[in-house]
Amino acid sequence: MERRKFVLDTLKTIPLVLLAPNLLAYCVKKEDITNPNGKTVLIIGAGISGLAAAKKLKDKGFTVIVLEAQEKIGGRLRTDRSLGIAFDEGASWIHGPNGNPITNLASQAGANTYLTDDDNLAVFDNNGTAYSDTFLNSQYTQFENALNAVRRAGTQTDSFQTIFNSLYPTQVNNRLWKYMLSAYLEFDTGGDISKLSSKYFFDDEAFSGKDVIVTNGYDKVANLLGQGLDIRLNSRVTEINYNATKSLVKVNENSIEADYVIVSVPLGVLKNTSISFQPSLPASKLSAIQNIQMGNVNKFLFIWDTPFWDTNIQYIGYTPETKGKFNYLMNMSKFLPTTNGLMTFAFGDYATVTETMTDAQISGEVIAQLKTIYGNSIPNPTNMLRTKWGQNINTFGAYSFATNGTTSADFDTLSNEINNKVFFAGEHTERDYRGTVHGAYLSGIREADKIIAL
Repeated sequence: MERRKFVLDTLKTIPLVLLAPNLLAYCVKKEDITNPNGKTVLIIGAGISGLAAAKKLKDKGFTVIVLEAQEKIGGRLRTDRSLGIAFDEGASWIHGPNGNPITNLASQAGANTYLTDDDNLAVFDNNGTAYSDTFLNSQYTQFENALNAVRRAGTQTDSFQTIFNSLYPTQVNNRLWKYMLSAYLEFDTGGDISKLSSKYFFDDEAFSGKDVIVTNGYDKVANLLGQGLDIRLNSRVTEINYNATKSLVKVNENSIEADYVIVSVPLGVLKNTSISFQPSLPASKLSAIQNIQMGNVNKFLFIWDTPFWDTNIQYIGYTPETKGKFNYLMNMSKFLPTTNGLMTFAFGDYATVTETMTDAQISGEVIAQLKTIYGNSIPNPTNMLRTKWGQNINTFGAYSFATNGTTSADFDTLSNEINNKVFFAGEHTERDYRGTVHGAYLSGIREADKIIAL
């Protein structure tokens, strides 16, 4: 899934000299490591932002303790290997691998990658008829133009859907356009178009190069960063009191004192006030937490004994009446040749709907759509895996997005430290690279640098 594929013409060039410090942040030379300074840093959350910060601070001589509520590290870099293959429940792709710091980390971690060809695609209508390549290309060009038109006409208060419907009323119920809006736009941003900002939906940055997918587990990157760190699993933080000279963090009914605290939990955890702050967070930060939304994207992996689809195709598109409903399928056989699997997705508001459905209901809906394409004789899958990111109390969603009523400046506000004692990291604190693994990683490096500079 190639992030920002539609709007590369609007992206600003990023000077390599500005990126170099971040790209080299993981590689600390022995002579650069300072002596221990007696300062303790507590990091809340062992996702990639927390791990990146912890690694750099430890290498600079700080005493670092990472508190993780779950039973393993990685956060949304979470891999399920129960079926003998790596099913990444959260992040899957390295978006724009050229100059991306995750590219180097993935290589060091032994993570294999595969170039997923977005153009290797067949799209079918809900009667099983395939759209021609010529028609798809012409519609896609119009879709790209529509995205730019919405952004030009967008306002701070209106949603993408509101502006789009006013500009393109004849396309509102067009199944192919609903497919493109969900499989491309809602997948990319994480937000339903009814909640997505019409003005700020695509004003962030992107690295260059075609996206690659990690094929043997994105958790390898997290595990690499976690090596040698003091990570305390099953440690759920409920309160951060930063009223005194040192902060006091309540974890599992106990308390730990620290000079600095980095809060690297997902935005959804902050929005659900899972952690209380004493004193209360500044009004500007509370407003930003309320303004920015946590999107939802869910994944569904199905395995068969033998394939019934064209295994030479990378992606299979489908245009149901319901937007976001299992309309984009990835052929896993392209990069896992011994696996007969299809991975599909639910986007936008429909992603939340799926979390109320049973496995049997999900499977039934997906198979019904596949039968429309391939005939009634196709078999039922032998295995299925799924996600429910919206119900996950450790995330309450997939990744953040700019909603109507907010501005991109809110992402900057989320990154602001408090009294040089409490710091904030995570993809939701990176204005330019929000919603990405590299954004989360760079945010951790950013906050570590702030503490090192004090």
